[in-house]
Amino acid sequence: MSFFDKIFGSKNNNPERKSFWNNIESEEDLAKALENSYHHRIAIFKHSTRCFISTTVLKNFEREIDNSNDKLDLYYLDLLTYRAISNKISEDLGIRHESPQLIIIEDGKVINSSSHEDISISQIVS
Repeated sequence: MSFFDKIFGSKNNNPERKSFWNNIESEEDLAKALENSYHHRIAIFKHSTRCFISTTVLKNFEREIDNSNDKLDLYYLDLLTYRAISNKISEDLGIRHESPQLIIIEDGKVINSSSHEDISISQIVS
């Protein structure tokens, strides 16, 4: 692993996801996530696997989660592989697409959304 890979992450487009993520890979996965939002707050992290900034934000966010004791329902979307689902999220929830993007949903509605350096676990647990 090179020096830059250690700091910024490798170029691996499919790194192994942390165990707390629920992957969204189909419209059915998205529907289940939205259904869960009627029982408790959920968060969807939309990530561009080819973007250095998105990778850095994802790693920082995952570090926050690793250091948290909160029980969170987190969903991960590789928006390059599943672009149609990313578009569906934007259309169905009436939210502008950004990358990286954290979307907080409760009762099927977006209650908060952030991008880039504004992404934080505090948006979910507050």
